[in-house]
Amino acid sequence: MLDLGWTELLVIGIVALIVIGPKDLPVLFRKVGHFVGRAKGMAREFSRAMDQAASEAGVDDVQKSLKAATNPLKTGMDQVKAAASTEFEAYNPLKDSKEKSEQRAADAKKIQEATRKREASKASAQKDETEASASQPIAASSKEDAQPAAQSSPVKDDTTDEKA
Repeated sequence: MLDLGWTELLVIGIVALIVIGPKDLPVLFRKVGHFVGRAKGMAREFSRAMDQAASEAGVDDVQKSLKAATNPLKTGMDQVKAAASTEFEAYNPLKDSKEKSEQRAADAKKIQEATRKREASKASAQKDETEASASQPIAASSKEDAQPAAQSSPVKDDTTDEKA
């Protein structure tokens, strides 16, 4: 308020001692003290009235939101705490675990059966292919064997005719 240092207060005290006198100086300081006390009381009452009016008008909520906006780290941590407290309290790992494990076991059996069927169908398809590929060369080789035998007999006949 008043920017008075120790030197200024000392000068004021010496001037007051000279002007007022040593007899009346303590009475003056007492009156000044009462006046300052009443002024501080009125200032306190005024501050309380203003704070009450502001709280009724909802300024406290605005003040809190402004403080939160100026400190984003605290706001973020508050939201993390709020999310953690609500979501993890509701999370119960043992709840419905028996039903879930039974469902998972049934799903695993279905998957295993489907895999077995697929492997069986692949194996039978491979077996059919190998049988089909194995039977085709045998038939072709028997035809080739039959043709040279037929060709060789006339040739033998030719050679035998010439010798005779």
